[in-house]
Amino acid sequence: MSRIKTHVKPGDEVEVISGNHKGKTGTVSEVHPEKEQVVVEGVRPIKKAIRRSEQHPDGGIIEKDGPIHISNVKKVG
Repeated sequence: MSRIKTHVKPGDEVEVISGNHKGKTGTVSEVHPEKEQVVVEGVRPIKKAIRRSEQHPDGGIIEKDGPIHISNVKKVG
């Protein structure tokens, strides 16, 4: 199994250079090289419906950061 090299890693400060979220900056929280996606904090918030569980006894809707394509971000500084 070979590793896929990426230009960003978790903890890097990045700027979105294309797409609907162009110009926003944030910190990379996750990198998924096999899907060519990154999750940047505060850039693409999505709402997700969740079932009841021990962690979320009431269930409901939570807001979390969604992934964007790795080619749409560049490292800042």
